Formats: sequence, C-alpha cells, structure tokens
Amino acid sequence: MNINVNLNLSRKVKIAACVVIIASLAATASVYAAITPNKYPLTPIYEPEFYGSPSSSIASAVALPAGSATFSTSGTTPAVINKDGKTIYERYGDTEAQGTSILQNIEKQLKEQGLSLKDVIYLRVYIAPDAAKGGKFDYDGWFKAYAKYFGTKTNPTKTARSTVGVAGLVNSDWLIEIEAVAAYPSQHNQD
Repeated sequence: MNINVNLNLSRKVKIAACVVIIASLAATASVYAAITPNKYPLTPIYEPEFYGSPSSSIASAVALPAGSATFSTSGTTPAVINKDGKTIYERYGDTEAQGTSILQNIEKQLKEQGLSLKDVIYLRVYIAPDAAKGGKFDYDGWFKAYAKYFGTKTNPTKTARSTVGVAGLVNSDWLIEIEAVAAYPSQHNQD
C-alpha cells in the first residue's frame, strides 16, 4: 500500500512539474511577443516600402509585398572606354566613371525586363583599392556615381545598399562591381 501511495505521489509531482514548466514557457512567450515588434505590417502593402532617415542617401531597410517577384543582376562590371588606353583610367575610368558605366548597364538590363532604376530595392557594391588614391578605396567616387541615379528628382528611390571594400576584382582594371535587385510592380496597381 505504501508503494502505491508513493507512486501516485511521484506521478502527481511529475504532472505538477510539467504544468509549471509549460506555464512558464507560455508566460515567457507572451512576454517576448509583447516586447518584440511585429515583423509584419499590420496593413497589406502593395509596393516596396523603404525605411530609414529621410536625410540619408540610402534606405536602411526595404519591405516587399507578399508574393513579390524580383529581378537580380549578377556582378555587373564597367564598360571599356578605350581598349587601347595605356592606364586603367584611360581603359575604364576612375571609380566614379566605372560606377556610372555600371549603373547605365544595369539600367539597360532592367529596361529589357520592363523595369527601371526606380524599381531597384537593393545594391551590393564591391570596391577595389585605387592606386591613384594611394591604394585606398574610392568610396566618394562611388557615392558620386550613385547620387546621379538615386535619390534624385527623376528617381527619388533610395535603395538599401551594402558597399564592401575587397582586395581585388577579376580584372585588375576594374575598381567596382555592382549587383542589383529590383522588384516588379505589384499586380495590385496594374488593375
């Protein structure tokens, strides 16, 4: 009889412990949910939404509507200015000229897909050291090229963007390479 009482007591203790653990997990989840911002918009969005400081030249984040289709370019490189040029600057230009050339190329790729630079939501940019700048990265040259195409009166889009300094690119004449992601306009606005 003592054995049955002890077994029943042991079972009740285990059940009580499980209830306490489950209740504490539920309470922890409730607290976490209460302090964690909602990751999804409360109202549906139909076009990409850009977030960040209005004074910044880039967006800090971009939200896409559910089911959005995107178009991504591979690393796009600069066009040759003069194949017989004696220096990289004569063949391809400096970082600003190369960045401008690349954005023009990306613009053509987008146009073939029915898109424009206004549809670009993200840029990943790789910059190699520039010997003419003391072996430093010419971020300012890239920023000037970017400013010609984004955050302007004709294209107010300010993309989310990463700019990364790298040791070198496939061609030693290239100072910059860019990948772009564009979002197709939603079907909602086409109705």
